[in-house]
Amino acid sequence: MLIAEPPSQQRAHGTSPRHDWTRDEVRALFELPFPELMFRAQSTHRENFDATAVQISTLLSIKTGGCPEDCAYCPQSASYQTGVRAEKLMPLDAVLAAAQAAKSAGSSRFCMGAAWRSPKERDLDHVCAMVAGVRALGLETCATLGMLTAAQARQLKAAGLDYYNHNLDTSPEFYGTIITTRTYEDRLETLGHVRDAGIHVCCGGIVGMGETREDRVGMIATLASLPAHPESVPINMLVRVAGTPLAGAAPLDPIEFVRTIAVARITMPRSMVRLSAGREDMSEETQALCFLAGANSIFCGPKLLTTPNPGREHDAALMDRLGLSPLA
Repeated sequence: MLIAEPPSQQRAHGTSPRHDWTRDEVRALFELPFPELMFRAQSTHRENFDATAVQISTLLSIKTGGCPEDCAYCPQSASYQTGVRAEKLMPLDAVLAAAQAAKSAGSSRFCMGAAWRSPKERDLDHVCAMVAGVRALGLETCATLGMLTAAQARQLKAAGLDYYNHNLDTSPEFYGTIITTRTYEDRLETLGHVRDAGIHVCCGGIVGMGETREDRVGMIATLASLPAHPESVPINMLVRVAGTPLAGAAPLDPIEFVRTIAVARITMPRSMVRLSAGREDMSEETQALCFLAGANSIFCGPKLLTTPNPGREHDAALMDRLGLSPLA
């Protein structure tokens, strides 16, 4: 069977990546026969990256629980009874010790997450001290603190923040089913402030929340049509946590998850595509397919904020079997 390329897919060769992906084009990628989709994704990956290198990040919850948002997937929301207790912001020395341990274990980026709707100024001063300290250790820095004002984004940039994570989570149409305490436009506004401040953007979403493929199409099309593609695109598989509204969500077909990774790689060819939350419940074969589809970043360590993640030894063994090496 002859398979025509989606319209204008290869316009970006030798030039800047496209930012005008339509939903029809993204949908056409999702609908490709799996071998064809994987071939295109791997070809795109090889044109832009070393196909055997994986960027290793560590994520630490520097302020856990008690979040006023009602994100239906999140065990840190104060709206749900999940057993996660509200804690204070971690002290600087504890964060720096965790960062040094992450570097010693092979991580090149250290991400700090706080369960806030948006940071208070007194808290942001402490986070900025953490950012400066982690950067002084020779690690890339990333933070996810909720919504930011333009001034807060500039303050983080001045402290040396390299990346800011603020996910779109899903499509604009499905978003209101998952979150009611902030809007899609709120998220886009924060991304604009981050980009304007000169901080790299880390932005992706979560799949397996009961959305349709069309919602996954909408999410990828939105990300790939931003004025600049996020430098990092985390694709998370829902971790179903007891007490949250999505605890009983049906598992997503692993092949559909791999398709989502592949489409993200094709449409955002120069972004780091992170195989993010949910790996604890994925088979090694599914993870291997994700790397083949163009994923080239993972979180390493036993916990992602409050949910489990494969241990470092497990990840090292899998990467060794696949002939993958940490990105220097």
